[in-house]
Amino acid sequence: MKNYGKLIIAIAIPLAVGAVAGFFTQQGVNTWFTTIQKPSWNPPSWIFAPVWTTLYVMMGIAFYLVWKQDSTAKRPAITLWSLQLVLNFLWSFIFFYWHHIGWALVDIICLWVLILLTIFAFARISKTAAWLLVPYISWVTFATLLNYAIYHLNS
Repeated sequence: MKNYGKLIIAIAIPLAVGAVAGFFTQQGVNTWFTTIQKPSWNPPSWIFAPVWTTLYVMMGIAFYLVWKQDSTAKRPAITLWSLQLVLNFLWSFIFFYWHHIGWALVDIICLWVLILLTIFAFARISKTAAWLLVPYISWVTFATLLNYAIYHLNS
């Protein structure tokens, strides 16, 4: 497959996952989420879509930079990337659709660990790919603190 085809697929995968998760997130944001306690530093709802879109594009580019390489470390790195994407996807359902704030916290902590492991795995193949995931883990760190605060306020 030509590299530009891989790039398009690599970016489309996280964007598609984010779009589906975003659909279910939006349903919860407009209903249940308005009824629960949130910390004063909870960002406005409009900020999440552009931030996540940017992060998904960066995740896709990072994935592409690893996917196109001929490296024995590629398979485990892609496996970690895929697993973190699954946990990313599940968090929206757990939190916004099923309203399980505590289980969402468990999920996002596991997600954070998998992102960190993915960064280390990607760094063995492409330093640029690893650095492209730093804003992602930074945002997930913030989201983890926010998830914890919401859990604490509503338990």
